[in-house]
Amino acid sequence: MRALLALLLLAAPLWGGPAELRIEFIDVEGGQATLIVTPAGESMLVDAGFPGHGGRDADRIAAALRRAGVERLDYMLVTHYHADHVGGVPAVAERVPIATFVDYGDYAGGGKRGNELAAAYYAVRSKGKHLVVGPGDRIPLRGVEIDVVAAAGKFLEKPLPEGGGPHPACAAAAVRNELDENGRSVAFLLRYGQFRFADLGDLPSAEELRLVCPENKLGEVDVYLTTHHGVDRSGPPALVQALNPRVAVMNNGARKGGDPGAFRALATAPRLQALWQVHYSLKAGEANAPDRRLANIVEGMCGHSLVLRAQPDGSFTIVNLRTGYREHYPAQPRDRL
Repeated sequence: MRALLALLLLAAPLWGGPAELRIEFIDVEGGQATLIVTPAGESMLVDAGFPGHGGRDADRIAAALRRAGVERLDYMLVTHYHADHVGGVPAVAERVPIATFVDYGDYAGGGKRGNELAAAYYAVRSKGKHLVVGPGDRIPLRGVEIDVVAAAGKFLEKPLPEGGGPHPACAAAAVRNELDENGRSVAFLLRYGQFRFADLGDLPSAEELRLVCPENKLGEVDVYLTTHHGVDRSGPPALVQALNPRVAVMNNGARKGGDPGAFRALATAPRLQALWQVHYSLKAGEANAPDRRLANIVEGMCGHSLVLRAQPDGSFTIVNLRTGYREHYPAQPRDRL
């Protein structure tokens, strides 16, 4: 029955009218691959999952592009140079043309594996346009506003329009500084009318807190993609409370991310109505989202996406492509912290 529902869902007009923002959270089993398609018809893929696995992740991304009617990617954003983010870019480029590559600049880390991943990416990047972004820049994706708030270990200095003012949760925030390749992640907030979405890459807690402590430079969002796949060393309560999302989406794998501490931190957000997960977490037990909000529940039987559709009034709907289940979230004003 669930398989039939999923087929009917794909046959139906999944995306609705032309005034919608569309975001698909693609299962790359613990990495990131997030497809954004704007009401203006432009597209951006945020990261491309892992290399290898017989082209598994690139094939899943290609299927998502077909669902969205995307024949070429306007932008390919690489948040940082880890295998689960940049590794799949060459294989994606074999399946679809990419116009512009966006990143924080050349790889700043080291090690044989990191250098190999960077070199493979550079070879593909050289065939398109290249845009280096830093905090305060805006990625020129038509139909939405995408503000870069961190990149290459640098962080937003002035608050966004929805931000500003002291953040009371900062007094309890105490973490070690661990700036590494994760800490160089390109992090951004997307705005479509009244709708706001946050993707902070794999920033560790210390780097995230630079964005919200002592001043909340980001303000509240409607949907928060949990930082670093929901690991304990990212997404601290002070960050979650500053963003104060209505909905969180966790792009974890069965065994990667989905740490118990991430679920506890999310529970501190006053406005949180629902958690959706790309995978059931084997580490989280009863803390996992209910079955209807889990895109993939059995390790080894994977590949299902979560799809978000947003309207400019701030309302949005999320659909589970495994089951066809959907939830609608009406427009709701945000309280500025």
